[in-house]
Amino acid sequence: MAETVDELTIRYEEDGIETVKELDKKILTKGAWSTVIFRYQDWNRSKEEYGPDKYSIRRYQKRNGQYLPKSKFNISSKDQAEKIIEALQDWIK
Repeated sequence: MAETVDELTIRYEEDGIETVKELDKKILTKGAWSTVIFRYQDWNRSKEEYGPDKYSIRRYQKRNGQYLPKSKFNISSKDQAEKIIEALQDWIK
């Protein structure tokens, strides 16, 4: 478990294979409740290669000095990410 928001990761390894490869992360909020957006790729075992970029927005709560995952929203494609960006840009103008 992570003690600081900077230590949070989406990276995951199974049987010596990095099945979730973290490409980047942006910390959106810090504090007792923190929000992080990750850019990542999943390992495709049958093709033995990483798939397309995906994105995940995750919320963590700090309890007893450790960040615990509380919720997540996965953005499964570049197209979906662009639609979210477009909607947000319309709303904040």
